[in-house]
Amino acid sequence: MAVHNGDLVRAALMEARPAGLQTRQLIAATRLTRSQVERGIRHLRDVGAAEHLTPIIWRQRDGYLFSDDPADWIEYEKRQFLEILHRLTRMITGTLDPHLARHPDDEWAQLAIAQLTGVRATLAQLTR
Repeated sequence: MAVHNGDLVRAALMEARPAGLQTRQLIAATRLTRSQVERGIRHLRDVGAAEHLTPIIWRQRDGYLFSDDPADWIEYEKRQFLEILHRLTRMITGTLDPHLARHPDDEWAQLAIAQLTGVRATLAQLTR
């Protein structure tokens, strides 16, 4: 069923091109429920966009859209990396740092912090 939902979402976005569609507009255009639209978008990200070689992006002002402009893709990718960076930073400062403060000799926590510090630095570079 996700394939069908993805096909309907893709068709609606292709018809709206070069404009995008907000979630509520996709619901109206496809007659799918919100969760079905969300599954369709996930399907497009996992399979459909790769097959059609056009990534699906999201912008606050436009909603979901297919863009042919690499600058749009980079902007979207940077926002996604920034979101991941924020989540990772909260994980480190909210869980791993207190873990290490209470048990500084814990090998697992030391390994995790060492590995994640490198990932954090890489994500910070990717968001620039």
